[in-house]
Amino acid sequence: MSDQFMMFGAMVFAAVFLLMMGLTIPVFGEDRQARKRLQKRIHELEPDADTTVITSLLRKKYLKSLSPLERSLESLPGMESLADLLEKADYKYRAYQVVFGIIALTLVGMAIAWVLTRNPIIIGATGFACVFLPFFKFIQAKHKRIATFEEQLPDAIDIMRRALRAGHPFSESLHLVADEMEGPVAQEFRITFADLNYGNDLRRAMLGMLHRVPSIPVMALVSSILIQKETGGNLAEILEQIGKVIRSRFKFQRRVKTLSAEGRMSAWILALVPFILVLVVSWTNPKYLPMLIENPTGIKLVTYAFIAMLIGIYWIRRILRIEV
Repeated sequence: MSDQFMMFGAMVFAAVFLLMMGLTIPVFGEDRQARKRLQKRIHELEPDADTTVITSLLRKKYLKSLSPLERSLESLPGMESLADLLEKADYKYRAYQVVFGIIALTLVGMAIAWVLTRNPIIIGATGFACVFLPFFKFIQAKHKRIATFEEQLPDAIDIMRRALRAGHPFSESLHLVADEMEGPVAQEFRITFADLNYGNDLRRAMLGMLHRVPSIPVMALVSSILIQKETGGNLAEILEQIGKVIRSRFKFQRRVKTLSAEGRMSAWILALVPFILVLVVSWTNPKYLPMLIENPTGIKLVTYAFIAMLIGIYWIRRILRIEV
């Protein structure tokens, strides 16, 4: 009986965890199809730039600065992708340090679960959570940093526009943004300005910014700058129009978010009502719930209901992710 209650508790934990993961991710992030279109557009922008070779050279230069042991650890499969995720999330840890930390956290968590419960389901769920939660935290930090960058981008574009109209060169406008602003936008514009100062061309420097901050507004900014470089035109006026479009996009996003707030609240209520009812029934009639758990048919019904709840959570998440 205790094992069955443990299994039921594991189901409750998994459902609530998936609900939080689905509904706490920003509603207006680019989905998979939008990311694919963004990557396709990036490749169209860089037909002559061998970014793979550049990335490989930068990676080799980074590895040379490490000790032999650290270099061997950072060369393991998957470390490059993890290091890229940490960079986009603005974490200063090295990839192998994060992996060792996750392994230690998982072992400690599973050991605590074994001492407290001795239940393999709980132990496995604890190990899965200890492995997955850090990556979930990194991904959320990445999305939060990109969202902060997008919110600051219109002000940065205004500074660039005023600098260009005052007669400053384009590289100096990037420097002014880095000096006058704070947060991710200042950091990224400082890196881009350093790329240009160290001899990198404009295309590669701007595409580097787009790689570090993959989002639709940044793609619009980078595309307009690169196209203006090739075709000519008044860059200050182009930047002014881009700033207006980005601000209008944010205004529309906030309006849609306000209109969808009721739907998100309803999703939380619908997903949590079964668990609240279980707690209420267990408190008011303690002998009622064991009849469901101990019966094989009841276990099947609980399992089917749990699967249906996961499908419902996924469907609600798909409905609430509105692409703007």
